[in-house]
Amino acid sequence: MQQHFDILVVGGGPAGIAAAVRAAECGAKVGIVDDNSKLGGQIWRGDSVEDEAASWRAKLRTANATVLCNRRIFHQPRAGVLLAEHDDGVEVLSYGKLILATGARERFLPFPGWTLPNVMGAGGLQAMVKSGLPIQGKRVIIAGTGPLLLAVAAYLRFKGAEIPIICEQASLSRIARFSVALWRHPQKMLQGLRLGKEIGAVPFATSSWPVAAQGKNALESVTILRRGKPDTIACDYLACGFHVVPNLELPLLLGCQIGGGYVQVDQLQQTTVNGIYCAGEPTGIGGLESSLVQGEIAGFAAAGSPEKARPLFRTRERGRNLTTLLDRTFRLRRELRRVPTSDTLVCRCEDVSYSRLQKYAGWRAAKLQTRCGMGPCQGRICGPATQFLFEWNPDSIRPPIFPVRVDSLAALPTQADLQQTTISGGSR
Repeated sequence: MQQHFDILVVGGGPAGIAAAVRAAECGAKVGIVDDNSKLGGQIWRGDSVEDEAASWRAKLRTANATVLCNRRIFHQPRAGVLLAEHDDGVEVLSYGKLILATGARERFLPFPGWTLPNVMGAGGLQAMVKSGLPIQGKRVIIAGTGPLLLAVAAYLRFKGAEIPIICEQASLSRIARFSVALWRHPQKMLQGLRLGKEIGAVPFATSSWPVAAQGKNALESVTILRRGKPDTIACDYLACGFHVVPNLELPLLLGCQIGGGYVQVDQLQQTTVNGIYCAGEPTGIGGLESSLVQGEIAGFAAAGSPEKARPLFRTRERGRNLTTLLDRTFRLRRELRRVPTSDTLVCRCEDVSYSRLQKYAGWRAAKLQTRCGMGPCQGRICGPATQFLFEWNPDSIRPPIFPVRVDSLAALPTQADLQQTTISGGSR
């Protein structure tokens, strides 16, 4: 399969949907590709009935953008062409302009016992419950850092889970300053008040984090360090996530400049690569409203209608201020670097322990000597962890950026095929 679009959007979360809608409304032939079975990303996962989600999905249908789900972009064989793997093989997607809305993922930090069954990401557990995992009557400890913890706690409690404690690694003073600063973001303040009401009397402990998980065949209890004192609590699940990190693999592969951990963009959301735009969490963790407005700006700009984007700049600036506030409030404390023991696994895919990694000065040397980051997750779990633990930075990105089937690699198009795609400028 080969398809050509004036504008291709990679990522089907709120930013990608908004970008596709606005670009298609301007008359461009738009395709939006996502690796899930339905658009919506994590925040509008599955059949979300939220009014805003339903409204944007309706706009997308009206705009007549081509939706390509269950496809995972894994390679750029040449400029203007991306390859996507799907159930039936490999699809060649060529484009005039590209909008990256690749979203973010949870950050995990290793501690003794974190590989036990039923120790999982906060957002990961929420997604599993949304997909049908029974949680009624289960004891769930929620720990880590960031606003996601409260959202997950409220949702799980609504589904019948018992939550003995929410552990936030940030200090009480940081959380207090964050709460005061939210007056500049009324929607976020109202959302916080609503979540607080939904959580009710669940204890919320600051300066607290998990230091060990115990269990024979699955999780049975978690030891929390709470303001310097350990406390072991029985539970069925530990939902643990240390804020989120942007998915930068595809922007890096395409040569987009990264600064401060985020994709660098100009006023119209264009990256340092001409014709490639980026919107949403890869440019800064700012939440739903920020992702939507950035997607709209990118869609208008890519479609050649920058005048329609400019009225949205002020709204976007508020989102950028929130990104700065979130980064400052939920910055990881140095004490977390002392949590792993010598035999704690850091790379779960390749069974690489903390002690094996301590002798290396950088990510590349550790990969060559231990295979850290070379397993199925391609460093998506251990990469952010080693960045924090050892202050390493990934120094290269190579295709395929996701694991793919051998038959997909065997079916890669030839340069002649790609040339024909470029010449035809259409679907075939």
